[in-house]
Amino acid sequence: MFDDLERVRYEKRGHVAYVTLDRPEVLNAMDLRMHEELARVWDDFEADDEMWAGVLTGSGDRSFSVGQDLKELVHRIGTGTATSTFGSRGKPGWPRLTERFSLAKPLIARVNGYALGGGFELAMACDLIVATEHAEFALTEARLGLTAGAGGVFRLARQAPYRVALGHLLTGRRMSARRAYELGLVNEVVPADRLDACVDEWLSDLLRCAPLSLRAAKEAAAASVTMPLEQAFATRFVWEERRMHSRDAEEGPRAFVEKRPPEWTGT
Repeated sequence: MFDDLERVRYEKRGHVAYVTLDRPEVLNAMDLRMHEELARVWDDFEADDEMWAGVLTGSGDRSFSVGQDLKELVHRIGTGTATSTFGSRGKPGWPRLTERFSLAKPLIARVNGYALGGGFELAMACDLIVATEHAEFALTEARLGLTAGAGGVFRLARQAPYRVALGHLLTGRRMSARRAYELGLVNEVVPADRLDACVDEWLSDLLRCAPLSLRAAKEAAAASVTMPLEQAFATRFVWEERRMHSRDAEEGPRAFVEKRPPEWTGT
């Protein structure tokens, strides 16, 4: 896929897209070129009806991503182009994954090593996180005079207990994979040699489900989190409307009664 990609590897296997941040020499730090490439990848992933799920990871065994490329940032400071705040509108790669709020296909973050700053923000923007025992997570922006503007401030305060989240946001302290699991930020923590097998197990479970059911569940869960329950029941969700009238909504019950595996089509 996309022969001109320099910072990202993008592969499609069956119904799964594999996206790899590919700058291991700088622990997969993200520069503007990487953001531009990722935007093209996410556009393609979202548009391809044959892609039912995705895996996001970093190259090598040391880092998922350590976040923003600080050497590039210092250069931009020198040219007067470095001012930033929340969000990426108007910047290369917009909308970045952290702001693709309508992306309904499930994503697994495969975290092997450091997930710091923007790397942690990317992981939190995924739906499931599988991490190695030696993985570490942190939002270190305050120590650099920055802010976790790719959603880290917002997502950590929603995904972890508020006081715990604030403790990490205000100090930049790191948390171990085990601690992240205890806080509910990570779905599973495994030895490094079990990482790929564990990701495959999650993918297998996802692909046993109807793809439109996955999108409907993800969209409704994300959109309804801040709604009163009565409003959530009354809301018409885009992907639930599509699932409700789909062939797969008939195929699932029929396959169960006929005692055979369902043949999902995503239609």
